[in-house]
Amino acid sequence: MRDPKAAYPYTQETTWRIDTVGTDVRQVFEYDLISQFLRGYPSKVHVLPRPLESTGAVVYQGSLYFQGEESRTVIRYELRTETLKAEKEIPGAGYHGQFPYSWGGYTDIDLAVDETGLWVIYSTEAAKGAIVLSKLNPENLELEQTWETNIRKQSVANAFIICSTLYTISSYSLPDATVNFAYDTGTGSSKALTVPFKNRYKYSSMIDYNPLEKKLFAWDNFNMVTYDIKLSQM
Repeated sequence: MRDPKAAYPYTQETTWRIDTVGTDVRQVFEYDLISQFLRGYPSKVHVLPRPLESTGAVVYQGSLYFQGEESRTVIRYELRTETLKAEKEIPGAGYHGQFPYSWGGYTDIDLAVDETGLWVIYSTEAAKGAIVLSKLNPENLELEQTWETNIRKQSVANAFIICSTLYTISSYSLPDATVNFAYDTGTGSSKALTVPFKNRYKYSSMIDYNPLEKKLFAWDNFNMVTYDIKLSQM
């Protein structure tokens, strides 16, 4: 992860990494320089006061946002001061394997950042497993607006948001997958797509958009990879 709105003392180059396999996941590895990241030498290791769950965390405006372990609570941890600043239960959100992406991994609650701010991607019993999107206030995590889509969450491998539009990935393991759906929050409508997406190492468990760099950041079978994005009018 990198912060698209980096705040002092962090820069656009500062990179964070979390190993989410196992229980009681609390360590967040911080790298000031790309060279440190490539060599695997962190400049700092944060130990979160509460454990996180799965691969849905993001860094935005100097804070790490993550899902608390075995809960529907989203937590804001300020990296500079190493303190919890806010937490919010996402009403009705499935968690710990109720509505994950198709690969599983307790990916019920997935945070995302785009040009307009902070989002959470999830589902509820009321939505019958369809993807629900909520815009979050990055300070206090209050839900500002919510959309219910017609895309079944467990039928897609992952999702990300660009310019207030949700995009989903067809498969986490097929080498030649696709970006297969788009849901436009401006119009409340979805459409099928067939934009090629390659799972280079055949197990993509995290895919997030960075609006500053115009790249997708992904964790693919222990490989940390990026995808360049070209945008055009739909």
